[in-house]
Amino acid sequence: MKTVTLIAGDLVGRDLAPHVIHLTKKAGAAIDWECVDLGGSRVPGEGIITEECIASVRKNKLALRGPVGSGGDMGHESPSVYLRKQLGLFAGIRHVKNLAGVPARYQGVDLVIIRENMEDVYAGAEHEVVPGVVESIKVVTRAATERIFDLAYQYARTEGRKRLAIVHKANIMKLCDGLFLKVGEEVAQRYPDIETRALIVDNTAMQLVQRPEQFDVLVCGALYGDLLSDLAAGLVGGISAVWGKDRNEDTVVFEAIHGHAPELMGLDVANPLPMLVPAIKLLEHVGEAEPARRLQSAVEKVLAERKWLTADLGGTARTSEMVRAIEGAL
Repeated sequence: MKTVTLIAGDLVGRDLAPHVIHLTKKAGAAIDWECVDLGGSRVPGEGIITEECIASVRKNKLALRGPVGSGGDMGHESPSVYLRKQLGLFAGIRHVKNLAGVPARYQGVDLVIIRENMEDVYAGAEHEVVPGVVESIKVVTRAATERIFDLAYQYARTEGRKRLAIVHKANIMKLCDGLFLKVGEEVAQRYPDIETRALIVDNTAMQLVQRPEQFDVLVCGALYGDLLSDLAAGLVGGISAVWGKDRNEDTVVFEAIHGHAPELMGLDVANPLPMLVPAIKLLEHVGEAEPARRLQSAVEKVLAERKWLTADLGGTARTSEMVRAIEGAL
């Protein structure tokens, strides 16, 4: 039995985590969930990552994380960023693919956005020069950039993806984005089987909306990756159809990347899919293929029947009612 750290988070994930545990067990998954809570303030969205959380993920090397807030007790650094830095989770991988039964503006979308998690403006290098004037420093290093591109190309090759786009703004940020682009093009030479092109980030956003089917793998710095993955989520119907994972060489944290909804906490009305879908992908990752397939099929059946859906999916069901419907469809 595989032990997996479960970090419910400090928002609506607190309500959804028990449903995820219940459904994965009902599907037959041999998972021992080691539940760790965020400490600090009990105000929604102001929890902190504790040493217990860090130690659990380090030990198990596998986790599922629910939505977290900005971490009021940690200043400018959110718990999710803190977790990445403490564990060295340098790669953020966000999958954008249509989920059968979720209404979407586009069909046939299947792309992956890979973002460098540790640098860029997410390095947190900010200071006030004089009162009323602040600087936020964008950090790009050759070592971290080469590492993320190597991972991205290896990922593309392993997953049978043939095209990779380097997303940048080197026409304006000639040094930092220029280095990102230069290193990306150098790494591309080692992977001649993957078609590579470079795109300016604003052009990428426009082309994602015009023809998302042209994209396969996009590699970005932290900020561009965050923005484009949110935009791309809108192409496939929003929070129900997308999921992500942060990883390094030996540790993977699957995560709900959308669906914070603090106003829905405790009301039994939140959509369970933003946390259930990454849990299904986690099952696939650890070799629990049949439970993952059963859960995926059950979710798609409930979505297709449209009888037991939460309000954001166009229904009137409570969370518990939708969960019972998924369980019944197993």
